[in-house]
Amino acid sequence: MPNSTTATTHSWLRRFLGGLLLLAGLLAAAGYYYQNISETRDRQAYPMPGQLVDVGGYKMHLYCSGLGAPTVVLDSGLGDSYVSWHKVQPQIMHFTHVCSYDRAGLGYSDSSPRHRTSRDIAEELHALLHNAAVPPPYVLVGHSMGGYDVRVYASLYPSEVVGVVLVDASHPQQQKRFPPAINNLAASELRQQEFLAAITPFGIPRILGFCSPDLEIRATECNFHSVFESVEELRAFSKSSAQAASTTSLGNLPLAVLSSDPNMPQPEIPEDLVKPADDAWQEMQEELAHLSTRGTHVIAKNSGHYVQLDRPDLVIAAIREVVEQVRRQ
Repeated sequence: MPNSTTATTHSWLRRFLGGLLLLAGLLAAAGYYYQNISETRDRQAYPMPGQLVDVGGYKMHLYCSGLGAPTVVLDSGLGDSYVSWHKVQPQIMHFTHVCSYDRAGLGYSDSSPRHRTSRDIAEELHALLHNAAVPPPYVLVGHSMGGYDVRVYASLYPSEVVGVVLVDASHPQQQKRFPPAINNLAASELRQQEFLAAITPFGIPRILGFCSPDLEIRATECNFHSVFESVEELRAFSKSSAQAASTTSLGNLPLAVLSSDPNMPQPEIPEDLVKPADDAWQEMQEELAHLSTRGTHVIAKNSGHYVQLDRPDLVIAAIREVVEQVRRQ
């Protein structure tokens, strides 16, 4: 039979652990409430531009501006919202119609029941443009993983696409041709995104100051479903690579390829891997330019991976040139 001291100790431990669980539950509830209130407040302060369009039981965000043809359609990189084009779209609208959008699950768009491969994304974009009455022809612009999306779109709907611009776009063989350690960094990024997805519903990234101070970016991207979507796109990256690899060439479509400056600092990559990774990347970017007999390749000096943010002038010029080539045909 246990003595009174042991029984008292066990009782105290149960009360202590119960108190910790109760405190953890209260903190989680408070964090969840804080996250949702903050999201609502941010979106009231920065209303969504554009419109929500039903694409079959869920809605996607589309933001169009300007007049003219062809319509330029901007597809962001992995996990990025329409905001990544905020330095480019206001200039393009002066010479043609231009649309940016949030892929399903990102930004202002509802989550999708479909997989997050480039084929699924391309089919959703097709439904979005059709249901929003944005008629072809289109010049498709894809940044990073968005390059896969626009290639797959052009393969699925060739009669709608009259030009392509690839902005430091992903290459289907990059996972094979990068140094193996680079792929290890990618696996580490997935784990980080998974952890971020686990803590975002409880407001922890906001509390720790991880969300952007820019109201437009914070209102659009600092939410659980956007982080979760980023994880799903990362998990589907290999399938998207294979889908892009299976597409045909772009024939003689006007094509502009812009790539980042290999001389820019890359602190996220170990120093001994920078040169072999850059050499492989520039070689692959040059190969992308050969997808069309009318392809060109420009290295964006003084620009990192986000050329549309570091050198928007070059992206705007490339889009203008492709649009003008289309109009002269």
